[in-house]
Amino acid sequence: MTEFIPPARPLIGEEERAAVDRVLRSGMLAQGPEVKAFEEEFSAHFGLGRSCVAVNSGTSGLHLGLLSSGVGPGDEVIVPSFTFAATANSVALTGATPVFADINADDFCLSPAAVEAAITERTVGIMPVHLYGHPADMRSLGALAERHELQIFEDAAQAHGASLGGTPVGSFGSFGVFSLYPTKNMTSGEGGMVSVATPEIERKLRLYRNQGMEQQYKNEVVGFNNRMTDIHAAIGRVQLTKVDAWTRQRQENAAFLSANLEGVTPPPVAPGAVHVYHQYTIRVPQDRDGLAKALRDEYSIGSGMFYPVPNHQLAPFAVDVDLPETTRAAAECLSLPVHPSLSRDDLERIVTAVNTLAKAGA
Repeated sequence: MTEFIPPARPLIGEEERAAVDRVLRSGMLAQGPEVKAFEEEFSAHFGLGRSCVAVNSGTSGLHLGLLSSGVGPGDEVIVPSFTFAATANSVALTGATPVFADINADDFCLSPAAVEAAITERTVGIMPVHLYGHPADMRSLGALAERHELQIFEDAAQAHGASLGGTPVGSFGSFGVFSLYPTKNMTSGEGGMVSVATPEIERKLRLYRNQGMEQQYKNEVVGFNNRMTDIHAAIGRVQLTKVDAWTRQRQENAAFLSANLEGVTPPPVAPGAVHVYHQYTIRVPQDRDGLAKALRDEYSIGSGMFYPVPNHQLAPFAVDVDLPETTRAAAECLSLPVHPSLSRDDLERIVTAVNTLAKAGA
């Protein structure tokens, strides 16, 4: 039987196991030295040039980042609808309103023109998502934010190491959030990392993640228990030593696919952008779902549909807004395996399968 090629595969080695065991033996499983070390090493590794705050998930990072940036009831934050629900959820959890704007056809990220059209007197910020590992158009969005005196909040959940014009994602806005979920380009088992632009935002984030207190029993705000454990931080520290090699392998795998796939539209890369290929997402104009099913059934190849239901159509938000590029992407996008565990034989099987099925009109 042909071995199944999964759409994603977390990579956990003996070094991560040893790191976890080291923390377990220390007896300091939470609020020990590992989290602080991970925060400092993460910022330095990705060249962010700013402080980082570790939390228990990417979603927590977005939520606390928004609260720490002053977002709350009565405010509006412009977000893409073509993304995971956590983007809009985090805005709604502050009491603010997520306002959905359309995406660019090529990079699947927020369209600056659509963002500008969505700005109202209640708009306080723009939250671009560096979707699939490709940076959003931060030059245009940054200029737009400056012109309208708005904040930028970066959802960099899928974009560890991505950059635009030499500037790493996570260093453009008031804050940037990276997810450390198991399927991301690097993981801590579960967790998130928030890069912050100012000491004020950093201090508030540290308060909010720790029940609202910097010193025990001296609570300053109503906070949450969104801390990262030392066990998770220890895993993340090891993964930092491996992520660059994994990213290079993802980029090489993507280059092979783009050079050899036929009958589908491979993901373009904007000038000056470094794409880290959390997902390798093609467009399938005809019968995307049929192609995905045939890949699995006939070739034992997994794939992913991210995201077939746009956020503005989800029950918690359900707004009547015309987002034509979002609608088209939701119907056409299919993510093929690109993870660093793929062998050359795996890549060739993916190419053969997609080309054969696309030619046959599957």
